[in-house]
Amino acid sequence: MSSRTILITGASRGIGRALAVAYAEPGVHLALVGRDEALLSTAAATCRARGADATVFAVDVRDRDGMAYALATFDLAHPLDLVVANAGVALPTGDDPTVATSAYDEIEINLVGALNTAFPAIPLMTARGAGQIALVSSLAAFAPLPDSPGYSASKAGLLMAGLALRERLRPRGIRVNVVCPGYIATAMGERYEGWKPLTMAPERAAERIRSGLARDMPVIAFPRRLALAARLSTLVPDRLRRAGLSAFRFRIGDG
Repeated sequence: MSSRTILITGASRGIGRALAVAYAEPGVHLALVGRDEALLSTAAATCRARGADATVFAVDVRDRDGMAYALATFDLAHPLDLVVANAGVALPTGDDPTVATSAYDEIEINLVGALNTAFPAIPLMTARGAGQIALVSSLAAFAPLPDSPGYSASKAGLLMAGLALRERLRPRGIRVNVVCPGYIATAMGERYEGWKPLTMAPERAAERIRSGLARDMPVIAFPRRLALAARLSTLVPDRLRRAGLSAFRFRIGDG
């Protein structure tokens, strides 16, 4: 299953940029979506240097109409094989015990923004009876982090939405996959002040994702040992889960 026309959100940096570069080769058409047009243009130039055609869309994933327009416009010129809803944030929580502002923003960007990316692609792919949608969640979807309830909720919601859509869209010929990475060495990750076991370079993460999507894995969770621990955390008694998660206490800097 070879994807030759691909739209990626959050493509200006981190996993999104690494994925774009990993897919970039002659004959591939890429749509790079994000808020920072300058960084997107730099990423697009790198992809073009590798032989791919790259188009930039400076759109915030929270803009439902803007995202629908970007997908429809690109699909009209290059029918989409793969859409990767990757854009996401982890915001500083400060000392506010309710972390309300961060939680609302994280859910709006990480969950609603991903749905704003996926939903417009469905009728386009349904018309052709083929296509693939990848939703980038996190291992926090399995092991909710007390220091970031909004992030955990957004990623857990994305996991459940993806698995539900996978079964719903299967009869239409559309494959849906959920990506659940662990710690990745990105600019966002640099603001994370805490233990980050088995941190992975974004380029390596991109290859894991690309391989998992090619094999149509329902959930692409990595690194393997951390993914297994995260999944088991939902099954153990509460006192053991709390003890295990205590090692992962953290704060996110404002930088």
